[in-house]
Amino acid sequence: MTTDPHPPVDLRPSGPFRLGDRVQLTGPKGRMHTVTLRENGELHTHHGVLRHTEIVGQPDGSVVTNSGGHEYLALRPLLRDFVMSMPRGAAIVYPKDAAQILAQADIFPGATVVEAGVGSGALSLWLLRAIGQNGRLVSFERREEFADVAQANVETFFGEYPTTWQVVVGDLVDELPAALAPASVDRVVLDMLAPWECLDVVADALTPGGVVICYVATATQLSRVAEYLRGTGLYTEPEASETMVRGWHVEGLAVRPDHRMVAHTGFLITARRLAPGAVPPDVRKRALKKPSYADEDVEVWTPGAVGDREITDKNLRKRVREAQRAVEGARIAAHGSAADEGDAGAVVD
Repeated sequence: MTTDPHPPVDLRPSGPFRLGDRVQLTGPKGRMHTVTLRENGELHTHHGVLRHTEIVGQPDGSVVTNSGGHEYLALRPLLRDFVMSMPRGAAIVYPKDAAQILAQADIFPGATVVEAGVGSGALSLWLLRAIGQNGRLVSFERREEFADVAQANVETFFGEYPTTWQVVVGDLVDELPAALAPASVDRVVLDMLAPWECLDVVADALTPGGVVICYVATATQLSRVAEYLRGTGLYTEPEASETMVRGWHVEGLAVRPDHRMVAHTGFLITARRLAPGAVPPDVRKRALKKPSYADEDVEVWTPGAVGDREITDKNLRKRVREAQRAVEGARIAAHGSAADEGDAGAVVD
C-alpha cells in the first residue's frame, strides 16, 4: 500500500520545534527574545550564546541552557504575542480591541468579511481565524507597502498563505463594488482615518442585518462616524465603546492592581444594515430635532485636522524587509515538515 506522496502539512502551532519556527525565549530576569530558528542561528546576549540547534526537536514549553549556563523557557508565541512583536508597516489593532471587534461584529465561521485598511495584518490574523476554512476575508489597503508587510506577517504566522484571504490594493470606495456583489457581505470592519467616506458603499455591500464596525482613535472621529451613520438612514442607531484592560499582581496575600494598565487605544462604533425602505421608530422622532453641530464643526472632523501620522519611506522599506525575512523562515518550516512526513511514510509494504 502506498501513501500520498504529498501529505498535508500539519500547520497547528504544536509539536517539537522545527527550523523556521518562531520561538519566544524568556531568560534571566524575565527578559524576552523572539527568534526564528535557523540551521546556523545563534542568540547572543551578555549571558552567553544559545544555538538554535539546541532548541530544534525540543517540545514546546521546554527549558534550554546557553553556553553560560543560563536557562531559557522556549515557547511558541501565541497570536497575541506574535502581533505585538511582528514587523509593522502601520499601527496595529491591539489584542484587547481585536477581541472586542470579533465579539461586537459577531464574526462567525463561514462569514464573508470586508476589512479596510489592512495595516500590518494584526486584525487580519484574528479575522482569518474566526471565519474558519469556509469563510472569506477581503482586505483593502491603499498602500502597497503596507499590504506587502501584512501578507508576509500573515503567511509567517500560519505557515502558508490562507486560501480564504484576498488582499486588494486600492481605495475601498472604488474597489469594493467590483470585488463583491451587492448585499453579499456579512460583516465590514473599517480601521481608517475617515471611515465615514466609505459608509455609503459599505451599505450597498452589506446584507440586511449585516454589521459594520469602525475603529477610530479620537473622540472627534467617533462623533463624525456616529452622525454620518444616523444621517444615511441606512443603519440602526450606532453603539460606541472603548475597552480598557487592567492587570493584577497576585502573589500570596499580595493582591493588588498593576501599576500600569492598557487604557485608551481606540473607540469602537457599530451599527447594523437596515432592510431597504425600513425606518426604525426612534428615527422618526429624532428627525424632528435639529442637528447638534454646524458646518464649521465638520472641519474639525477632517483627516488633516484629526492628524494622520505617516511612516517614512525608509522606515517602511525596513519593515518590509523584516517581514520578508520572517516569512522565509515560515516557508522553511512548512517545506521541512512536508519533506519529513513524506520521508517517514512514502511506501508501506
